[in-house]
Amino acid sequence: MKSIKRFSVALLAATAVTFAVPAAMAANIAVVGGKNDDAFWNLIKKGVDDARLVVEANGGKVNYLRLQTYDNFAPDVVQLIQTAISQKVDGLVIPNWVPEGEDPAIKEAVAAGIKVILMNAGGIDKAKELGAINYVGSDEYLAGVAGGEYFFKNGKKNVLCVNTVPGAANLEARCKGVIEGITKSGGAGNQLPLPATSFGDATAVAEAIKATLLQDSKIDGVITISAGDADSAAIGIQQAGKTEGVLLGTFDLNQSGLDRIKSGTQSFAIDQQPYLQSLLAVTLLASAIDFGTELPTSPVLTGPSIVDKSNIEATLAGVSKGAR
Repeated sequence: MKSIKRFSVALLAATAVTFAVPAAMAANIAVVGGKNDDAFWNLIKKGVDDARLVVEANGGKVNYLRLQTYDNFAPDVVQLIQTAISQKVDGLVIPNWVPEGEDPAIKEAVAAGIKVILMNAGGIDKAKELGAINYVGSDEYLAGVAGGEYFFKNGKKNVLCVNTVPGAANLEARCKGVIEGITKSGGAGNQLPLPATSFGDATAVAEAIKATLLQDSKIDGVITISAGDADSAAIGIQQAGKTEGVLLGTFDLNQSGLDRIKSGTQSFAIDQQPYLQSLLAVTLLASAIDFGTELPTSPVLTGPSIVDKSNIEATLAGVSKGAR
C-alpha cells in the first residue's frame, strides 16, 4: 500500500506541474454508479477516487452519484442523470443499463453541452447513437460467448444463466452471449430470469437455483450475472446435491468466489476489470474537457478476462491492493 500511495502522490504532483490549467477550464464531472453495498461498484468507486486525484490536480471536481436501491431501477437512474444536468456539469460518465428509460435523458444531457462517456453498459454503437464521445467497459455479449465456450471446453453441455436483473441491457447481453456461446459449440443454454427484488437476496436466489436444478437433471453448468449471485448459486447447487456434477461460473469477482476458484468449488469468473472502467472513463473525459484531446481507440475495452485456477494467484495479488 505504501508504494501505491507514493505512486499516487508522485502522479498527482507530476500532473499538477505539467497539466495545470486555469480554473475556468477545469472539468466538473458527474459519475453515476450502483449501490454502496454492491461490492462490484465499490471497485468502480476506487477507480473514481483514483481518477479524482488527477481531475482535482487540474482544478476540477468529480461527484459520484450512487443509486440507493435497485427496486425502482430505471426511474432512479434517470433521476440521477437529471440531477447531473441540473448541477450544470461539464461531463457525465454513465452506464446505459436501461436504454428505453435512459436514452432520452442522456440525449438531453448531450443537448445541454455535456460531454458524455458511456461506462460499463451500453457499448460503442449506443454511444455513437446518443452522441457520447466513447464507451469504456467490456463487450457484454462477447464476454458471455467466452463463458459459454468455456463451459463446453470443460465438458458441460447444458448451461443455465441466472439473471436477477432482467431487462437490464448489459445483463441480458451477458446471458444471450452465454447461451449462444454454448449453443454454437454444440451444447444448449437457457436463461432463468428472477424478479429484480431477488438481487442481493441470497435465500431467494439460492432457492430458485436449487428448485431449477432439481426440476431439470440435464443442467450441468450454472453461471450468474454477478459475483454476489454466485455466492447464492454455490449454496443452491450444494443444497440440490449437485456440487460434483454442476460447474459454477460467474461474471465479476468477489473474495468468496475467488476462494472457491482456488479451492476448486467454482470453476471460473469473467472479469471486466471495473477499476479500469472508471479510472479510464473519468480521466479520458476530464482530458477531453480540459485539453480537447481525442482518443482514436473506440471503444476502450477492459475485458473480458477469464479468471480460473491457471491465473488465480496473480488475480489475488490485485485483490490485495484493492483494485480487483
